[in-house]
Amino acid sequence: MPLFSLGVLAVYRSSKQVLEERSFFKQLIIAGKSLDVDVYIFTPNQVDERNNRIYAHSYDPSHGQWTRKWIPYPDLFYDRTRYQSDAHYKEVTQFKKRNPNLRFISVPLTNKWNLHQVLVRKPSMKSFLPSTKLYLRFNDLRQELLQHGLVFLKPINGTGGRGILRIQRLLNGNYAIQGRTQSRRIIAEQRVNMPKLRAMIIQMKASKRFIIQQGIDLRLTTGNVHDYRLLIQKNGSGKWEMTGCVGRIGALRSVTSNLHGGGRAMPMLKLLKIWFKNEKQATTVAKDMERFSYQLVETLESSYGRLCELALDIAIDHSGRVWLLEVNTKPAREIFARVGDQSTYRKAVRRPIEFAKWIYQSN
Repeated sequence: MPLFSLGVLAVYRSSKQVLEERSFFKQLIIAGKSLDVDVYIFTPNQVDERNNRIYAHSYDPSHGQWTRKWIPYPDLFYDRTRYQSDAHYKEVTQFKKRNPNLRFISVPLTNKWNLHQVLVRKPSMKSFLPSTKLYLRFNDLRQELLQHGLVFLKPINGTGGRGILRIQRLLNGNYAIQGRTQSRRIIAEQRVNMPKLRAMIIQMKASKRFIIQQGIDLRLTTGNVHDYRLLIQKNGSGKWEMTGCVGRIGALRSVTSNLHGGGRAMPMLKLLKIWFKNEKQATTVAKDMERFSYQLVETLESSYGRLCELALDIAIDHSGRVWLLEVNTKPAREIFARVGDQSTYRKAVRRPIEFAKWIYQSN
């Protein structure tokens, strides 16, 4: 008899009702069985709220089949929704508002701009943050380019590298602009003057809110950008523990390193050694990243409330300084499998269930 049930809130990838993270959910359900926890996947539009039931997806490992059935509301909930559209966001937020008593294992964080404002006020965090401003008018961008020379324009609610622009001020007074569309397609570099840049930005940024983030030179000798994805999670004792960290190298001509955008994974220390050409410095910086991750999660939890897991996108500059690029509360974990670290991948899958089990048994 399972100890309790965990409902995983998800969204469909398309109108064909294909779950967005189906392969991860399959592994999550299998891990749940080994921990005596029934894991069910559901979407907010397939809920019978009058009778407190969900139309759940479940996976049967013995037959290798997905099934559907109506079940009572689970004991705890794990939010894995990623807002690929405004419709998804509205659907999920309205479901939560209509069901305020559901017990989630983690609170949500706010958008990139609000999160930055929380962190920049903390003395222990300020030195890790690139200069960041809210884009309100073109002059905001112009001022940041004058100060830093290189900036990134990022949607405040974007994920996976979508809609990011890299803008660099050149010595001749022109600007190099490149990036990714909302569908992650690479936007090839264009060199434009100030009036042309202004016209492009105003046209491209009319419908969304953006932040302007100080750029950091992360290009390897090959021209590819790189950074590091660090996953830190609560364990079965309710304590934070760094699960692992992997280097990411972006596709050629890409401004981001995201794997879904064509990037590739590399063991963290291997990439640090390539960057510094010095094994001792690489080891020191790896420890700095880990130490920073614990500082960050404790700071965020004190501001927002209980969290389950965070993926940190971290940049390391040529001097070895640690920079926080982004925080992700709904991280993928396939990056560990990409570098052949199946043990860490399995641990990354199990930990949310182990933490949920700790919550259930603690109350």
